[in-house]
Parts: sequence; structure tokens; C-alpha cells
Amino acid sequence: MTNLEKYNKAFMEIFEITEERTKGLKYQDIEAWDSVGHMELIAALEETFDIMIDTDDIIDFNSYEKGKEILAKEDYGVKF
Repeated sequence: MTNLEKYNKAFMEIFEITEERTKGLKYQDIEAWDSVGHMELIAALEETFDIMIDTDDIIDFNSYEKGKEILAKEDYGVKF
């Protein structure tokens, strides 16, 4: 499974959405992506990629696309 597939899977499982719905998704666009859902997503991504996401990055993680950008940073090294 590619890193993109793993990333998408986390969104789909946590928010119970289709892969098509992930594109363009932003924080609070759907009911499931509230503050609790946000932390569930972060925990799932940390476990999936065996990383620890910094608090500033957790706060900045406000969309599907921004999340990919954050995880691709040198600090985390997730290649998409």
C-alpha cells in the first residue's frame, strides 16, 4: 500500500467517507471532522506513519491537502 493510499484510508475510516470525498475536504466541512475527529485523525496518521506530529502542525492541519503538505515536510518524511 502506498503512502497516499494509507493517508486516504485514515480519512475514509475516521470520517466514514469515500475516497472521492477526501479531495478538497477541509476542517469542519463535515460533521465528523470536529475537534474530536481531528484528534482521532492525527492519532491514526501518527500510528500509520510511525511519527509524532508537532502541536503547531496539528493546529495547521486544516484540510486534506494541507495534511499532505505537512506530512511531506522533512520532519516527518512521508513521501506521496
